[in-house]
Amino acid sequence: MTIAIVASGSRGDVQPYVALAKGLHSAGYPVRVLTSDDFASLVTGAGLEFCSIGTSIEAMLQSDEWRKATEDGNFIKILARMNAEMKHRAHELVQPMISALEGSQLMIAGMAGITGAFSIAEKLNIPMIQAYVFPLTPTDAFSSPLTPSLPFGNTFNRLSFGVMQQALWQMGRTSDATARRELGMANGSFWGPFGALQRRGVPLMYGYSPQVLPRPQDWDANTHITGYWFLDPPDGWVAPQALTDFLQAGDAPVYIGFGSMGNRNPEQITALTLKALELSGQRGILASGWGGLSATDLPDNVHMLASVPHSWLFPRMAAVVHHGGAGTTAAGLTAGVPSVVIPFFGDQPFWGQRVYELGVGPKPIARQQLTAEGLAALITQAVTDGAMRGRAAALGERIRAEDGIGQAVALVQQML
Repeated sequence: MTIAIVASGSRGDVQPYVALAKGLHSAGYPVRVLTSDDFASLVTGAGLEFCSIGTSIEAMLQSDEWRKATEDGNFIKILARMNAEMKHRAHELVQPMISALEGSQLMIAGMAGITGAFSIAEKLNIPMIQAYVFPLTPTDAFSSPLTPSLPFGNTFNRLSFGVMQQALWQMGRTSDATARRELGMANGSFWGPFGALQRRGVPLMYGYSPQVLPRPQDWDANTHITGYWFLDPPDGWVAPQALTDFLQAGDAPVYIGFGSMGNRNPEQITALTLKALELSGQRGILASGWGGLSATDLPDNVHMLASVPHSWLFPRMAAVVHHGGAGTTAAGLTAGVPSVVIPFFGDQPFWGQRVYELGVGPKPIARQQLTAEGLAALITQAVTDGAMRGRAAALGERIRAEDGIGQAVALVQQML
């Protein structure tokens, strides 16, 4: 039985699905991963079959329009930018996806499913499993990750998920319509696939820890939380010597990195972070990533790196400062060190608030309000608050005791 897993977005979006694919492959299933060209080496390095469904998404994330939208934190503009990009790429995305899904006996997809994968699987009569890394199922227990948390009670919480689903659907509906047209299918629902998938009983699993966000009592038995889907470093991976030398040269440093979040002025954000480290008296590691952090002359107590597995790096940190993406948040919590979340947009404020509510990190400051003095205060709190550090260590221990991949594989086998 060949399983196709469809994933799209930045590395933080794609990597959990590669981890899930690797777990299924280890359980004896042939697996192919459909994702963008950015992640060909990530997929093949995990011993999996890679199928391209389009060109690099990094070009969009590094464009001036995208950087401006993310820095401003205007989610409407961000959605509009994503929608325009998806319309531009609709045909380029759909044709390879149709070819890659043919011959599969099961498809697993999250947000990539709304860009045509769900409709293609329906036409080709391929059984489906939904798989997400943030909650998408309506509940009274909390509001959706993409809407503000407001004190309007259960009704607002449940309705907020409908708003979120529609906002997300607008990004994928052009690609979905292209897929349905090329497959000779009738137009899909104006409201998107989420309600129909639930009514059809298509199984759904979430790749995050119930220790971080417990399962609501009003979810049905077809909805599962498995625990995080982590990807181990490649076999034979060794940390750069310059990095290990820096770590051994002093106290545990503070990690600062904002993943794929773009900056129109990387020098300005770098200067801000360096000033914050100076004010807090901490050593630091700056991760350049796609975010554009850069500096030609760094002080001796700061080291810059491009990419190192978070699972190796974060446990060696005094604290981690990041944007609150689902994957980076998971890695920080699992490492058992305090997290300082500086959200830009999307579900990042949601995860930042969860970190704060769990008592394992300070109250988040939005990127638009960030100052060197404010960041220094958060860093100081994270590295000196003994109670916070104890809670972070205990939560990390509980998360590490979970087996998210094993739980997900067992669910897939049960569903089959």
